[in-house]
Amino acid sequence: MKSILKRLTAGVLAVALLAGCAAGEEWTRYRISFMDTFDTVVTTIGYTRTGEDFDRYADRAHELLLYYNQLFDRYNSYEGLNNVKTINDNAGIAPVQVDEPLLDLLELCKEWYADSQGTVNVCLGPVLEIWHNYRERYAGEENGELPPMEELQAAAAHTDIDKLIIDREAGTVYLEEPEMSLDLGAVAKGYATELVCQQLYAEGFTSFAMSSGGNVRVMDAPADGSRTAWVVGLQDPAAGMEVGASVDAVIGNDLSIVTSGDYQRYYMVDGKKIHHIIDGSTLMPADRFSSVSIVIEDSGVADMLSTALFILPMEEGRTLAEQYGAEVMWIDTDGNVTCTDGLIPLLRDRGGATSVPGASSEEGV
Repeated sequence: MKSILKRLTAGVLAVALLAGCAAGEEWTRYRISFMDTFDTVVTTIGYTRTGEDFDRYADRAHELLLYYNQLFDRYNSYEGLNNVKTINDNAGIAPVQVDEPLLDLLELCKEWYADSQGTVNVCLGPVLEIWHNYRERYAGEENGELPPMEELQAAAAHTDIDKLIIDREAGTVYLEEPEMSLDLGAVAKGYATELVCQQLYAEGFTSFAMSSGGNVRVMDAPADGSRTAWVVGLQDPAAGMEVGASVDAVIGNDLSIVTSGDYQRYYMVDGKKIHHIIDGSTLMPADRFSSVSIVIEDSGVADMLSTALFILPMEEGRTLAEQYGAEVMWIDTDGNVTCTDGLIPLLRDRGGATSVPGASSEEGV
């Protein structure tokens, strides 16, 4: 399994929270949220002995998240930092020297492209940009329009990942065609979440969970001893982002739970949701599933798999999940739920438990 943890040794269904428990005598539970990275709410819940300790780790998490958000940003430039936008701006012109985490991620993305049968292609930027513009144009309207297929096909002619040239020795990235552009939206948030959590853990913050939108990473169990594991609610796509809409909960420690779904970023055309997960083979939104949830240790791998398995037929997706050792929950467009055998022991029926959309993963049983 090509894990970020192995590569970086140097270094749900809209997810929900169960209600917290009272703090123990020595450890106290704290919570903080940031809203200025990766276009989502990032919430950290953790246990430390003092509030000062938690504040220090929270500040460190925010610092790291801001850095990765800027590094992987395709829309904005930042003084003194070459990022994805810098690479795109120099497509067909010149190689761009970038920081090592971006090199590492792009090298992984080439591997993931091959493993995912091309469903996860970070060079699909020209096509995704068209879809992004249409979602922005018709946001909130009752009936939008689809992009012309001719426009999508013209953009797709400039999405060859073999023309993404990475020179590890020089530390550079180059897009060979001027019409090419990178879009890391399918992988960047999970990858960054993993890097941040591993760094915090290495610095001594061990009992915590981080939710980055639909990406959740839980580390060691709640340190106050009140519970032995974290519990992460999985969202029912039929209920959208409603509070209390979880259908099941995953119980565990040192896990990532990542969901891709059709219920968050979309616009309407003729009464149908036109969501943001685009199948590169059809250039249209994938239409097999309403959501796919992945449970695996590495959040970056989970992010990649949630996109790939949302697009692939179920049996092909199951084979890919087995290759990486992941457990999966698929919910198709008719609401039918299918789970891998290994996921079932980790699940608990949430019943009517209250949930908090946009956060994720709190204490378990």
